[in-house]
Amino acid sequence: MDQCHRLYFPATFYHLTGIFVLLLTFPVNGWRPWPNQKPNTTDLLYSPSKKYEGSSDLIQLKYHMGPVLTANITVYPIWYGRWAKSQKRIIREFINSISAVDSKPPSVSGWWKTVQRYTDQTGANISGNVRIGAEKNDRFYSHGKSLTRLSIQSVIKSAVTAASTTLPLPINSKSGVYLLLTSDDVYVENFCQDVCGFHYFTFPSIVGYTLPYAWVGNSGKLCPGVCAYPFSVPDYMGRGFKAVKSPNNDVGVDGMISVIAHEIAELSTNPLVNAWYAGEDPSFPVEIADLCEGIYGSGGGGSYTGQMLNGEDGAAYNMNGIRRKFLVQWVWNHVVNYCTGPNALDQ
Repeated sequence: MDQCHRLYFPATFYHLTGIFVLLLTFPVNGWRPWPNQKPNTTDLLYSPSKKYEGSSDLIQLKYHMGPVLTANITVYPIWYGRWAKSQKRIIREFINSISAVDSKPPSVSGWWKTVQRYTDQTGANISGNVRIGAEKNDRFYSHGKSLTRLSIQSVIKSAVTAASTTLPLPINSKSGVYLLLTSDDVYVENFCQDVCGFHYFTFPSIVGYTLPYAWVGNSGKLCPGVCAYPFSVPDYMGRGFKAVKSPNNDVGVDGMISVIAHEIAELSTNPLVNAWYAGEDPSFPVEIADLCEGIYGSGGGGSYTGQMLNGEDGAAYNMNGIRRKFLVQWVWNHVVNYCTGPNALDQ
């Protein structure tokens, strides 16, 4: 969790109908890649050494006995707004690469192996099978071009309760991840200011079901320096910092990939906000990707991304997908107690 926090409830899938009113003044989990414009939760909890790539005894990630996604995970994309076919292909291939064990190392599937180390109370691991399920296109902006946090849930409701002319998305509360992706002309509450994406679960009083979901926005036009770093650099960083070339020639979508990875990893390990997180205050859970914010390679920490790889075209990346290259932040490995990734120098 970064500059944006959420209220915690020890929820189950069946006892959530009355709580959404209590949440109206509390934003849900949010994240942005780096650099930060102001201190965040992990700054306050863990001091300046919080993002050091090496081992740290300061961080105690704990399991709070809630469910995690141990069954085969299905991601249901909801394309809100106008999306080019090329943009959809980049995002689809990243998601499909999570389970593509034959990809050239360092690979996206190698990155996911760290997520798989997390277990539920029975000892079952996070699933290694992640696939794309049914998709929904909302190209006519059914809820407008400016969305609030609650109207995002209304968009998801429309997707799972579609009219008879279109098939609704299936209801999969056990292992489904509903991924709402907004195009570069859509503004979401606090987008570019505090968040680039967030995850939570839907309220039965709005959607009719409790479904883990994430939202990620395309910042290509609105704020690439905030949400697509290091493919774009904000003005306040000065001339000493230069943007790197994005691996798929789309700054906005390449920037989204790491945010999508961040949110899927945290949804898998903490879908109801009562499973894996760090921090003593359950109102401000710090999750497995929050702890490695801005780290893409060995030596990363502070404003340094760590050692990345360079493609033949000069683009920066740190892992391979099925056919493409991606830049994805690392995640926290609770077994060794530090951030890890498939491109680490000790791999």
